[in-house]
Order: sequence, then C-alpha cells, then structure tokens
Amino acid sequence: MNDNVRQHFRSDEANFIDVVDEWIREAEDQYRPVLTHFLNPRQVYIAKTLINRNDDVHVQFNGGHFNAEMQRALVYPNYYEPVLGDFNLAALNVNYPVKFAELHHSTILGTLLGEGGTDRNVLGDILTDGETWQIITEAGMADYFESQITHVGKVKVRLEPVGLDQVVTPINEWEPESVFLTSLRLDTIVGSGFHLSRHRSKELIEAGRIRVNWGEIDKPDYELAVADIISVRGFGRIRLDSIDGQTKKDKLRVTLSILKK
Repeated sequence: MNDNVRQHFRSDEANFIDVVDEWIREAEDQYRPVLTHFLNPRQVYIAKTLINRNDDVHVQFNGGHFNAEMQRALVYPNYYEPVLGDFNLAALNVNYPVKFAELHHSTILGTLLGEGGTDRNVLGDILTDGETWQIITEAGMADYFESQITHVGKVKVRLEPVGLDQVVTPINEWEPESVFLTSLRLDTIVGSGFHLSRHRSKELIEAGRIRVNWGEIDKPDYELAVADIISVRGFGRIRLDSIDGQTKKDKLRVTLSILKK
C-alpha cells in the first residue's frame, strides 16, 4: 500500500493496513476468496476503503444479522459469487433462568474471553431483545463454547445452537446526535458525548477507564476517526458516525451515536 494511501489513516493503524494488503494479494495471487476473523467497525471502514480501490478484488461483510457491529470480511476475486455459507457464522442461544436471573453484555463477553480463553476477533455481536440473549461466533468455535461455558457470573447457563434465521432483533438504544466540536480529540468527544468537562474526561482517560475499538487508550489527545467506538466504563459507548463539515469558525460538525449505560 503506497504512502499516499497510508497518510489518510492513523499511524497506529499501519499494521492493520498491512494485513488488509495481504488479504488483497492473497485473493489476487491465489485467485480464491479469503475469509477474515470478525472486524470492528473501524476495521470494516478501513478494509472497505482499501479494497474498493482495487479493480481485481471485491469485499462483502457479514455479522450474522442486519446492522451487525462486528463483521467478518470475505475478500474475493472477480469471478467469485459469495453466499451466506462462505462467512462460516454460527449463533448460540444463552439458555438461563429468565425469571430468576439477569444477564449483561459485559458479563457474557467477559466470560467468553476469560473462561472461554478466546480472542475478541472470533466473536461477533452479543445480542438481546430484552429477554433472550444470543452470541454470534465463528462456526468453528461454537462447539467449544457449548462445552466450556456453563456459567455467566453466578448464573448457570447452557449455550444452544440456533439458526441464523432465528437470531433476535436486538434492542437499538443508540441515540444519534449532531454536535459541533473544536477537534476530534478523545477527551473532546468523550466530554461532548456524556456532557462532561474536559478535565473530567481527561481523568477518565488517564485512569484507564476508556477503550477505543476495544483497545485501552490513555492519551487525552488521541485523534479519533470515522467508525471509531469509544467505551467509557460506567457511562456507556460513543460511536463517531460521520464528519459532516466545518463551520466558518472552524468548528467541526459531526454525528455521534450515544449508547448510555
């Protein structure tokens, strides 16, 4: 990937750009589709941007349900016509005593990563319609999770396979908001999203309570970009959906989506 392309992305994204470049070369040279692990929204944005510059390969994304946050990419040459089965996805229903226990996204994820001993990129979205909980994962990991996960926290559970056509429609509590910002710094966006002072935002960041795309960031001046997701422990999440323009006073007009805890 040439330097003119790289300059449009952050320096800490260089390794991922190299990975995308390898997917493109593999699909071109071996003339076959290449399936990735699950990608977060920022990675999807980068992969789509880079692959769409190439006339010889294409890409489709699928996370097992409409508007999936975590998605697998299939990079494929011109001749190939992808089908759903190419994405190698599975869904698991979390069977638990609904009337006597309550589950939470963070607890389920922590169990899968901790007790399951797996990386985040083999897991898709964790969904709920308010009562039913389901997990999207790579098909090759489904049997492992079924056999290994018997509790989420103190709640006894059983993971059971369901078809992708039985995936629940998740509650969508993201609230879009158009705001004006002086910059795309992390402390500025956290402050705007949760109506906090710059000082308070800086404290949260430096205390290690904030993650960007599931990685801990402790720099208040870290520059955010389209499709980044910021998780703020105790507050919720912010997604930078778009940069919509600039005012005459050099303020940025952006669209954020807020998911409050």
